[in-house]
Amino acid sequence: MGFRLFPRMSPRHHMRRTFRLGPLRLNVGAEGVSWGLGFGRWSWNAKSRRHTVDTPGPGRWESRGRSDR
Repeated sequence: MGFRLFPRMSPRHHMRRTFRLGPLRLNVGAEGVSWGLGFGRWSWNAKSRRHTVDTPGPGRWESRGRSDR
């Protein structure tokens, strides 16, 4: 702990970019680089090992991914 003249503030917008090369997706952001696969409404991220399915309408389904984080 210590005194901070300018406390850390969480950024309101996160800078992230996804590059798609067929089914392969490279995600580049402030936390680093991750890769995944995507087919239609289904995607998988190798870093978090999370499955995501885009559902009709607003919302999506996500698996829990890794439990060691």
